Amino acid sequence: MPKVKADKKSRQHQEVKNQGIMFNTGMGQHILKNPLVVNGIIEKAALRPTDVVLEVGPGTGNMTVKLLEKAKKVVACELDSRLVAELQKRVQCTPMQAKLQILVGDVLKTTLPFFDVCVANLPYQISSPFVFKLLLHRPFFRCAVLMFQREFAMRLVAQPGDKLYCRLSINTQLLARVDHLMKVGKNNFRPPPKVESSVVRIEPKNPPPPVNFQEWDGLVRIAFVRKNKTLNAGFKSTAVEQLLEKNYRIHCSVNNVEVPADFSITKKIESVLQEADFSEKRARSMDIDDFMVRRRAGWRDAAPSLFQSPSASQAMIKKQLIDVV
Repeated sequence: MPKVKADKKSRQHQEVKNQGIMFNTGMGQHILKNPLVVNGIIEKAALRPTDVVLEVGPGTGNMTVKLLEKAKKVVACELDSRLVAELQKRVQCTPMQAKLQILVGDVLKTTLPFFDVCVANLPYQISSPFVFKLLLHRPFFRCAVLMFQREFAMRLVAQPGDKLYCRLSINTQLLARVDHLMKVGKNNFRPPPKVESSVVRIEPKNPPPPVNFQEWDGLVRIAFVRKNKTLNAGFKSTAVEQLLEKNYRIHCSVNNVEVPADFSITKKIESVLQEADFSEKRARSMDIDDFMVRRRAGWRDAAPSLFQSPSASQAMIKKQLIDVV
């Protein structure tokens, strides 16, 4: 009688079942199982014996136990209480137990403690908000070694002119040095994700660049909506003009500046772009230094009124900016 071969999916499910826990891929739970990749990440983090390490998404602790061997303390942030229990079991009654602190909850809603280095294999759906939560964290940390979806990682390191160069690229590189460290294939995870992955090292610039990030992001958000068009064409969008006129009028009101009766937002935008020599430039080919030209006298005076929403109206205008562009 011929042997009946088990379905591949059934074998995978049986393997997970035998290990006592079913991972929720909807929550981005893909456990890094290859010890060579784990060791490579820890090596790139260049840990010191005095370091406090923040680990996001520790899973069952494959990387956590290695971090505990190298660092003074590990603060692990995990959302799934089942995985928290597995992690606690793994270090129970060992010298490592006293060095591990576990924060249970959503890392995006958690106040991060002090740490020297961050290591994370986090759910890919929170990659962007987590990166900026890290970069705006104070006091400064030394570096972060993070696992991302391959395309997201390549956007982080993309340079002007690259196909993937975008607002994420320029904002991240404004605040940090970013390096692509290694590619990680699907089969290094259990269960394997549908996408390829990469490891990136982020080192925040300390001190940070002397720019108002809200003003900066307001500018590049609009510029990169249509990154292949000239800025002059991009800023002539009706929705953008309406938004910037609201910003400008609120700014003038808060600062007791009278708006001329013949005020035209179109002419104001043209004046600002010409002053900075921006009119014919395209965001896809502009680097940080190109955008920094806004610090010239005329641009510096106009930019806050156009791109930074004042006090009481900040939340409202920021929401409109996100919704519109």
